[in-house]
Amino acid sequence: MQAPQDTTTPDVLPTCPTEDESVNSEIVENPPPLFVAPRGRMADKLAASAPYNFFLSAVTDSQPTHTDPLSVTFQELLDPSLGELECSLQLTYMIDINWLLEQYSDAGYEQHPLLILYGDESELETISDKQPNVTAIKIKTKTGFGLHHTKMGLYGYCDGSMRVVVSTANLYENDWYNRTQGLWISPRLPAVPEGSDPTYGESRTDFRSSLLEYLGAYKLAKLESWMARIAETDFSGIKVFLVCSHPCGDYYIPDGPLWGHPRLGALLSQYATTIDATFPLVAQSSGIGEFGKSPQLWIQRQIMPSFGKDNEQKTIRRLPGFRLIYPSLANVLQSHDDICGGSCLPYSEEVHKQQKWLENYMYQWISRTRHRNKAMPHIKTYCRWTPEGLQWFLLTSANFSKSAWGITRYDKLLYINNYEAGVLFLPKIMLNEDFLPMEPNGKHPQFPMPYDVPIMPYAPKDTPFFINYLRSEESESE
Repeated sequence: MQAPQDTTTPDVLPTCPTEDESVNSEIVENPPPLFVAPRGRMADKLAASAPYNFFLSAVTDSQPTHTDPLSVTFQELLDPSLGELECSLQLTYMIDINWLLEQYSDAGYEQHPLLILYGDESELETISDKQPNVTAIKIKTKTGFGLHHTKMGLYGYCDGSMRVVVSTANLYENDWYNRTQGLWISPRLPAVPEGSDPTYGESRTDFRSSLLEYLGAYKLAKLESWMARIAETDFSGIKVFLVCSHPCGDYYIPDGPLWGHPRLGALLSQYATTIDATFPLVAQSSGIGEFGKSPQLWIQRQIMPSFGKDNEQKTIRRLPGFRLIYPSLANVLQSHDDICGGSCLPYSEEVHKQQKWLENYMYQWISRTRHRNKAMPHIKTYCRWTPEGLQWFLLTSANFSKSAWGITRYDKLLYINNYEAGVLFLPKIMLNEDFLPMEPNGKHPQFPMPYDVPIMPYAPKDTPFFINYLRSEESESE
């Protein structure tokens, strides 16, 4: 049995008018170049970000983000201070191969081995003919509706160490220009001592095992050398959990589920501090799926029982509520790129007409504190908090949809369409505390929320941004 069709497209390549068809000529004509951070400083920046190692992408048109210690550019992921690169693996949905290779060339790594797994319609299988050090593999899913939507980078260094980056940004320029993206960057992970026991160097979160399970599910010979390297790397410095989705149908959910919302629920039931059900789930997503005619059909029946678990409630007695942060039309129109800022927000008016009840749960994108109020969010996050702090926080590629998180049947079978990857921050593991601080407390750094808290609901006349608005502008300009 296949998972039902979910018509949400997770990303839309920018299709705003060109300069002679401009909606706003000041935006599309001669845009400023992508911000480039100073070289040689990334290692210090990463060390200062501990223990969370959670960054947002720098925004070209937001000057304060250029000096924000928790902002990062793609170029900084290749910064020499992080290590001398030997090889790398990039997993993505969308890719502009010329832009990506330019980034590697600018960093001095144009001849280094690069393996790319991608999911969009680019035809890159022959890239090795022109660039022998580059191998690109298009990942196809088991259903016609699934996508390879993971954004992850693995960086191997000449001294045998490596690093993992889990991101929400695709590998093309617009995703790194004026959008809000999230990145978790691991510490440098050394090679294990020769002759070590196979269990040596595993993290308390079993991150290494989880990463091997995820990569192994691709069943690609090209990944075998990377998996061997990971198995011989010390991951003990990692304090986040890897939460992935992998396409599956009729997948029997084991006691320790590997994928989708059952995976998140299992981790929360082990480590999340108990909080009252009056504190809702806050989902923040750039894509929205088809949920049906009421929240009871999927959100309350499947998502909330997983996302609402804690270490005392193995089953949910009372469901928490939920809130969904998704930009309104007014949010988009005031963005750095005017209406073109919505090109990464593919929710359609046709889908929304079938679930207008969702407006009762929708909240605006407001990020003045992080200087990203005008940088539309392609980041995806999920969390719950109380006045004491965050119970948990998830950064992920997974949009709020069935294709990303899966549906279950009979509480035993799981159906997922997409490849996804994210990292889960749990205070028990990260800080040995019940909550992650959302305000300075003198003991631990404040967790760097990507949006302003408290969150603000839609005004009575607000509507969600629909991708139809962008298509309408294009039609009018033709």
